[in-house]
Amino acid sequence: MESAERHASWLELFFDLIIVVAVAQLAHILHPTPEHPLDVQRVLLFLGLYYAIWSVWTSFTLYANVAGPKTRQRAMLAAMFGIAVMAASVPEATGEHGTAFAIAYVYCRLLATSTWGSTNTFFGGWPAAQNGAGLIPWVISIWAHEPVNRYWLWGVGIALDLVFSFLRGGDSEQQLSRITKRFEEHRKREEARGLRRRPFTLPQPARVDGDHLAERLGLFVIIVLGEAVMQVVLATSEIEWTRPLAVSAMAGFGLLVCFWWLTLRYGASAAPVQEMKAKVTLPSHFAMTAGIAAVAAGLGALVAHPEGHLEEAVKWTLCGGTIVYFLTSGIVAAASKARIGWLLGWTLPAVLGPAVLGLLPLPGWGLVLGLLAVAGWQVWFPQITARLRARAAT
Repeated sequence: MESAERHASWLELFFDLIIVVAVAQLAHILHPTPEHPLDVQRVLLFLGLYYAIWSVWTSFTLYANVAGPKTRQRAMLAAMFGIAVMAASVPEATGEHGTAFAIAYVYCRLLATSTWGSTNTFFGGWPAAQNGAGLIPWVISIWAHEPVNRYWLWGVGIALDLVFSFLRGGDSEQQLSRITKRFEEHRKREEARGLRRRPFTLPQPARVDGDHLAERLGLFVIIVLGEAVMQVVLATSEIEWTRPLAVSAMAGFGLLVCFWWLTLRYGASAAPVQEMKAKVTLPSHFAMTAGIAAVAAGLGALVAHPEGHLEEAVKWTLCGGTIVYFLTSGIVAAASKARIGWLLGWTLPAVLGPAVLGLLPLPGWGLVLGLLAVAGWQVWFPQITARLRARAAT
């Protein structure tokens, strides 16, 4: 008898609500203002804060995936409150609220480690979800008075998280087998010296529900796309409706529909790939959703000024976010050993196109139309190649 297909629980959907707020807060970092022009520092700040919130969400999403009906409701709600504190701290993360952000992050990651421990399982696919490899720099940053020092510590912590997870990530059963072997060898050496250890139960390999995880990652993409739609709607409601505005709004909405279609068609990776390892799937999910969040911020600024030439910061927020999205999907497809010819035809135009558009002196409506054409190429290319192969076969 086949088990029933598992979907996101009401608790998980409620947990996701705080991400809606967090992504909205983060998008404002990429909105240039006279007081806070967009520069490299603000882009790096956005990426760092985004990773922190995404990593907490990932830790508890993977935990709930493995725990299933045994998911601890209090732990999920406590983590939700922690993310809420992080989101509330985002606007002043460069000032006095930066300490609050770091404290909430450390709290959530320690809570995730403790909650994972209750499952007595070992998840080796993405070690950062179960332990805090890069947590010490964040703890030190709580007492850092200078924002620059705090940023460096956060960057080191994030780098340790990513490097450790990528290098040590792998099959849970194989890793657990090696750990068990080393543990048994150590226990025998201690017994030979007359030492006795207390009984210790080794964890079991975590069983990840692939379909459920794909759904959860896809829902996160939908949340980020929802923020982008909100940016377009709010910007449109605050200015006079003109023809360039209508073109920009419709093209921007079409661009988001293309992102949605690619996610619907291929999953959270937005690429036609086979089942991938967590150490590839999760960082690519982070990069692609960060790219969409950047596009969301850029669309909000573009729709507010659709006629004249855009500020360079707004232009490259849009183009850069699109490049990150499609370049990441191309890397994922390459990791899945896609055909080189197909890969170049599918990915190369989608990466070079936004770069070229960013160099041209286009008005806002022209830029977003160009990005829509690039995204449309990603959507239609598989169908075009399928038709060409069908004709060649006949």
